[in-house]
Amino acid sequence: MRFNIPLRPAAAILLCCSLASCSAQGQTRYAFEDEADKGPWQEAEVQLPALPDPANLLKLQVEAAATHRFAVDSKSITIGSDGVVRYTIVGTSPAGATTISHEGIRCAAFEAKVYAYGHKDGTWAPARRKNWERIVRGARNGYQDTLALDFFCEGLVQVGTVPEIVKRIRENRVLNPRIQY
Repeated sequence: MRFNIPLRPAAAILLCCSLASCSAQGQTRYAFEDEADKGPWQEAEVQLPALPDPANLLKLQVEAAATHRFAVDSKSITIGSDGVVRYTIVGTSPAGATTISHEGIRCAAFEAKVYAYGHKDGTWAPARRKNWERIVRGARNGYQDTLALDFFCEGLVQVGTVPEIVKRIRENRVLNPRIQY
């Protein structure tokens, strides 16, 4: 059987099919594929903020079993070019002792890192541990998993701008409501 299809229309049909295929493939790409295309992840340089002003602290709702209270300095939250959300957290023990630290959460790897600890004299001391560590879900006083799961990340993707994150924390409007048993 012989088909008399002119070459130009056949080429046009082939081109349309190729473009449709490419378009469909582009729509099925995942965020981690885009990350892989960029090469190995490189951490950006960190600038430590001023120690928090109590007027800028946002209460963080952590699990009911938590013994400490936590607050995030709204003025310290940044999103780096490396995709890391950095923030200053203030933890207060039941006895009233406070700990201030500047930290980062990397949604793409579900990891956290402490950069420095704050002192009462207004200075920062670098953290001894320099490595990224996996965030432990459900840990007692687990503010890092609360920040990651409820305010910073959807899956392994960082979500929102700094003003949106601040608003979510202020209003306790979580991204991923958890099932309570």
